[in-house]
Amino acid sequence: MSGRVFRDAWGIPHLRGDDERELAFLQGRTTATDRAWQLEFERHRAQGATAAFLGAEALGWDVFARRARLADTARRCRDNLDADTAAWVDAYVEGVNAGLAAGAARAPEFAATGLTPGRWESWTPLAVWLAHHILFAGFPAKLWREEVARRLGAAATDLFAADGPAGSGSNGWLIPGHRSATGAALIAGDPHRYIENPGVYQQVRLACPAYDVVGLAVPGVPGIAHFGHAGPVAWAITNAMADYQDLFREQLRRDGATVRAHGPRGWEPATAHRETVEVAGGEPVEIEVIETARGPVIIGSPDEEPAISLRYPPRVRADLGFAALPMLLRARSTADVDRAFDHWAEPVNVVLAADVAGGLLHRVAGAVPLRHEENRRRVVPAADPGHQWRGWHAPMPRAAVEDVTVMANERGLAAGLGVEFAPPYRADRIRELLAGERTWSADRMAQIHTDTLLGAATPVLALLAGLDALSPAAARLRDRLLSWDRRMAAASHEAAAFAAVRSALVRRLAAAPSLAVLAEPMPYPAVFAPWLDLTGRVAFALGTLLGAELPGVDCAALAREALEEVATAGPTGTWGDRHRLAPWQALPDPDGQNWPGLAGDHDCVLATSSVPGITDHCARGPAARYVWDLADRSRSRWIVPLGADGVPGAPHARDQLPLWSSGELIPVTTDWADLTEERDAD
Repeated sequence: MSGRVFRDAWGIPHLRGDDERELAFLQGRTTATDRAWQLEFERHRAQGATAAFLGAEALGWDVFARRARLADTARRCRDNLDADTAAWVDAYVEGVNAGLAAGAARAPEFAATGLTPGRWESWTPLAVWLAHHILFAGFPAKLWREEVARRLGAAATDLFAADGPAGSGSNGWLIPGHRSATGAALIAGDPHRYIENPGVYQQVRLACPAYDVVGLAVPGVPGIAHFGHAGPVAWAITNAMADYQDLFREQLRRDGATVRAHGPRGWEPATAHRETVEVAGGEPVEIEVIETARGPVIIGSPDEEPAISLRYPPRVRADLGFAALPMLLRARSTADVDRAFDHWAEPVNVVLAADVAGGLLHRVAGAVPLRHEENRRRVVPAADPGHQWRGWHAPMPRAAVEDVTVMANERGLAAGLGVEFAPPYRADRIRELLAGERTWSADRMAQIHTDTLLGAATPVLALLAGLDALSPAAARLRDRLLSWDRRMAAASHEAAAFAAVRSALVRRLAAAPSLAVLAEPMPYPAVFAPWLDLTGRVAFALGTLLGAELPGVDCAALAREALEEVATAGPTGTWGDRHRLAPWQALPDPDGQNWPGLAGDHDCVLATSSVPGITDHCARGPAARYVWDLADRSRSRWIVPLGADGVPGAPHARDQLPLWSSGELIPVTTDWADLTEERDAD
């Protein structure tokens, strides 16, 4: 093998191969060397086998992954790949297997858990991709709506619509050449996901005679899917917020050793088998895996109601869209990117792309089924033929790009494909900022990324403005908040005070008698709890709820109580004191890392999300930031929350954290002469 590995000053791998398959092997091997623990965790997660080394806390996910048949679906999708794509994925897998032993020797987590590296299979990258995205479309929200309708009535489901503060999404914007300082387009943005340690995105450069692409890869998956700059063309995505997964209420019965399900044509056989989930420190758990004609039964059984199956496109079509990945690497124009995204399947995304010839692209990509409108909102009856899938949305929506174009999960290009979208605050604010000047350059994009104006503060502040009969301390606090600039700056005392009042208000509203029934236990597995928590739901829909007529709820009285509570408690400190980074990690940090305080909030452009009423700590936010300059790729910029290396204590494990937390970006290195070659790469 003649492949070569180079590193820049940040330890970011720049890989050169003699052909595409050699390069895929090199990407797999280098990723395994840098992130062996992360890759092995993701492999086990996709197979529903994490409890074997993490213990009972991981059991809920493992049971879901097995019952949803993630690994089997990945196998089907791998078997359905075209020969060239399959060989390319296989080369990546061979590289992972070649690098795992060396990578594991660097990673202390293996010794801490007793885990030894396993062998990746040809379908493992597809399983990793599916495990990352199976919950992206938010099908558990249908369980929430089902319970709201059952307990409060169908009309109440709109009270909790996500077109109020629903978790963070992603930002992306395209500035055409006539609005840039160079005359060439800029694409910038930041995907908002759970911040993980190691990070969910890997900065990488992939070069061979066919292409030379820099971008953000998903560790465990070959290529550069979401955000890439190939020189003559660049692309980026955000979640389209489409609804493309359905839940069916199944009627199941046992007929001897056979399980049957009542479908549109009557009773029909379902497949059923048993699997054993190993649990570290506990007894193995045996589960029954059932699949009906609709899909895998992820909740309940013939012996436990409700029984609910999940129908999702990769299971139906045996396609995860992996054919798009090598096509994106080979792209030289927006037309090439467009053709590649015609093969995209999971998840459904909004795409922006631009090329050096002035080509621009704004479209939705992915697989969305055609079916009854009620399928998109609630759990629907399996036996009703009106709820069957009837084909696929085609063509997917697209729009001409004539000026600055923004995508931020709002109700926009993909509006006809979804139910709940992000509120418009982020998208409107980005447009407002970009409209303020006629020309922009790459080095000024950070000021958009880091904007902290909180438009979502308006409903709360309007409520506070109308309060009377306050104590002197509460009146002073109210006046401070009304004169606040509404920026969630880390050093702001007013931002911290606002967050404290908001949290106190959320808790009181969640405790209101008319909503209390939603706090009672719900008959669903704990893995879906984040979608079913009343306090979190109130927090994310606070603006909507404050404008609604809730029986027996006096929002002004609750706001008065919240204001008095915070005023009585005394100084709240700064927002950065309260709003600290809290990344997810499979194992506790042995060094007790003191994570930094952050600016931003879930509806700021700088969308560092917490859950008001529960915690101010930030678990979700920009998992990367990027700026793609089509005039000169070397003027492009990027950053990730931690670093390029996944090994704790390594020089490049957390070296980008100070810059990320302060909103800075690092340059994309493109000159091979500025890189250092790893001589032992062969």
